[in-house]
Amino acid sequence: MTIQFADISRSVLATEYAVRGPIVARAAELEKQGREIIYCNIGNPQSLGQAPLSWNRQLLALCEYPALMDLAPQLFPADAIETAKAILAGTKHGLGAYSESRGVRFIREAVAEFILERDHIGVDPDAIFLTDGASKGVQTILRLLLSGPLDGVMVPIPQYPLYSASITLYGGRMVPYFLDEANGWKLSRPMLEDALAQAQAAGTRVRAICVINPGNPTGAVLDEANIGMIVDFAQAHGLSILADEVYQENIFLAGDEFVSFAKVLHEREVKDISLFSFHSCSKGFLGECGVRGGYFEYRNVPEDVAAQILKLQSVCLCANLPGQAAMYAMVRPPKPGMPSYPQYATERKNILDTLKHRAIFLAEGLNKIEGISCNIIAGAMYAFPRITLPPGRTDSEYAMALLETTGICVVPGSGFGQAIGTAHFRTTILPPTEQIEKMVKALGEFHLNYR
Repeated sequence: MTIQFADISRSVLATEYAVRGPIVARAAELEKQGREIIYCNIGNPQSLGQAPLSWNRQLLALCEYPALMDLAPQLFPADAIETAKAILAGTKHGLGAYSESRGVRFIREAVAEFILERDHIGVDPDAIFLTDGASKGVQTILRLLLSGPLDGVMVPIPQYPLYSASITLYGGRMVPYFLDEANGWKLSRPMLEDALAQAQAAGTRVRAICVINPGNPTGAVLDEANIGMIVDFAQAHGLSILADEVYQENIFLAGDEFVSFAKVLHEREVKDISLFSFHSCSKGFLGECGVRGGYFEYRNVPEDVAAQILKLQSVCLCANLPGQAAMYAMVRPPKPGMPSYPQYATERKNILDTLKHRAIFLAEGLNKIEGISCNIIAGAMYAFPRITLPPGRTDSEYAMALLETTGICVVPGSGFGQAIGTAHFRTTILPPTEQIEKMVKALGEFHLNYR
């Protein structure tokens, strides 16, 4: 007997993921028909022309096919060959064999050193798990926390749909808390308290709060005071913290800086709340989405709970080995004085400078369109502009009409969540600059006519 639609889990049927929804499917159909599509729906840098870093690809090539070290050593800098040998020695059996479930210890130790250098705090390599992108780490921790249908996790609105989709899939409750659009998408303690109180009144057992910094889809960067407020809130209510920090390299405004939750927890000597921090090689300036490399680190987790995390990770044996190697490339880049450093530094600077330019240009361009307002894009790689719609129209209808008319593919704000009575869409800053210029012009003409 074949499986029928009625046999499918209700949790699966209720799960939605707006970033690859019906609008994107329609974009693919139009592209097959010969239409030019400007894809602004997903943070996938290399699909929009961003070149991979030479350092990353050299290491991956050498680790995947070590014979290149002897067959064509002239193609690779000496430090790339030396580093690839170290990675292969650390794996013991190369990239074609399973590693331990936490990931290759040699690579986890490199991640620990990366965190130490960033935050100047101690790190336990055994509290680090290498994962198939940050998404798999997030799902592991959500699976750990959600033990029944009354369990909930606080999620920012607007949010990245990974959280709403995964919480629904695991049978839990998403507890939305609203970011303050009028205040640069910051968090406020009264709004957090209100969201928690409403959830508890509905019988929800709130287990944790998720924070995305820098923000997706908002582009906001939280300062240390705002992070400290969130830590105080979590401590006051006995909540764990999930810190999604995959865009930590993407900071565009002078005076802004990335501050990790781990650093704030350490400086405040907080020992009574658990922290789970996530990072990835898909974002930042690397853009290695297809390699699927990531990690999470936990702090203040009892040994018996840590054993359950290890068990969950063991079910999938281990993260893919090329992704683990890519994480090593990310956390151990060439240093000044190494042969690969000049090229690496130039490539890194060019990518970040280009993203900064596009962030400024896009926000300024959107704010010149009557009926559209956009906060400054301080970080990450997205904008979440607010749009004025005719009565009775939805942001989903707007996004589909925009696609059909102009070929611009964005995601309606309802897919991320938004304050009642408002409408938005999410767009990336990733298309080539000339495409962004074309997009802003076409969007302005479309919006005028649509209104």
